[in-house]
Amino acid sequence: MIDGGSCTNVASMTMVEKLALHTSMHLRPYKLQWLNDSGEVRVNKQVLVSFSIGKYEDQVLCDVVSIQAGHILLGRPWQYNRRVKHDSFTNKYSFEINKKIINLAPLPPQQAYAD
Repeated sequence: MIDGGSCTNVASMTMVEKLALHTSMHLRPYKLQWLNDSGEVRVNKQVLVSFSIGKYEDQVLCDVVSIQAGHILLGRPWQYNRRVKHDSFTNKYSFEINKKIINLAPLPPQQAYAD
């Protein structure tokens, strides 16, 4: 999920545990409150996540927290580092990597709700 309102990139603790990803201690631990219903969440671990969307492959450093919204949340740090442009009318994201233009579009409703 891409979220321009998020000040951090986030990986779910469940995903990290199920995939047995190696975590490291966060250099500047902090607290988040908006990610779940149980109040403040202490962020003290990070993980480097490799992922792909279609033919696009990338790695992103994420803070590890217990979230229910999804497995990975690409926030403003990812958008800034990739110089992502967002078309809010079509809800499409575009950026260039290795001299190739990448366009990400939302899934059609029937695919988004297939799970």
